[in-house]
Amino acid sequence: MRSSDIAATVRPRRAALAALLALGLAACATAPTRNPGTETPPPQPVQPVDPVVPLPPPKPPKLGLALGGGAARGFAHIGVIQVLEENGIKVDLVAGTSAGSLVASLYASGKNGKELAQMAESMDEGAITDWAFPTRGLIRGEALARFVREKTGHRLIEQMPLPLGIVATDLSDGSPILFRTGDTGAAVRASSSVPAVFQPVKIGQREYVDGGLVAPVPVRFAKQMGAELVVAVDISEPPEAKPPGDAMRMLLQTFSIMGRSINNFELREADVIIRPRLEGVGSADFSARKRSIQAGREAALAAMPQLRQRLAAKTRTGR
Repeated sequence: MRSSDIAATVRPRRAALAALLALGLAACATAPTRNPGTETPPPQPVQPVDPVVPLPPPKPPKLGLALGGGAARGFAHIGVIQVLEENGIKVDLVAGTSAGSLVASLYASGKNGKELAQMAESMDEGAITDWAFPTRGLIRGEALARFVREKTGHRLIEQMPLPLGIVATDLSDGSPILFRTGDTGAAVRASSSVPAVFQPVKIGQREYVDGGLVAPVPVRFAKQMGAELVVAVDISEPPEAKPPGDAMRMLLQTFSIMGRSINNFELREADVIIRPRLEGVGSADFSARKRSIQAGREAALAAMPQLRQRLAAKTRTGR
């Protein structure tokens, strides 16, 4: 091949190569310069963040109401219940002894303070008193049991809308019993059976008498039922300064002396103690119903600041 032919072939190739080289340099000039020290790292997958869940508000303590014995003075319990309701204080369970067991059963069945007061004002003492020929007691007590069954809609203890406990005393060995199931009327009758006044009550194979012999105000039994804060209502009658002369009042004086000692022990575990001022109102004084209810109201109103303080403290600490 002649030199002229070779030159003619090489020149177009050089021109194409030069053009390609020019394009490569131009691309390099416009490309970003990569600096290993400042290079942006590749994107990383983002981990999902759990949403912040607020803590639930502290729960108020479970409040138990312990209603003590005191026969006709028990109308004061109604005034206490009225004030608790009016102040929005929720009761979670109720335990009662003797007269307190009667009010507790009616309250647990769903009756409010107003209804309880109306029932008290219209109550005929004869409706709960059935006299017996004096054998083991002057009063049989079956009328009281019937009254309770009727007014609670024949509910068993375990069927009550509000958890209910009724305290009585085993006559054979003096041990306390907390009724949480069974016939409400029979349990109230047993809890209210003051020896020598009411006949003992046979439930199953055992006989029972007044719960006030072992727990005049059933604070520890309210705690046994699960109460975390206990409001105790003490309506016990103090012993008379001058010893009475007749046999019946002498018997009641004996119970007052004994009950005061047991109460001092029982009430130590209460968070709030309400003591209605019932001076001059005897255990058999059914004529002072309105006065007793008012005394309960006044005592509960006076105790309300302390109760609110205890509720707030236990709500914060949980103890």
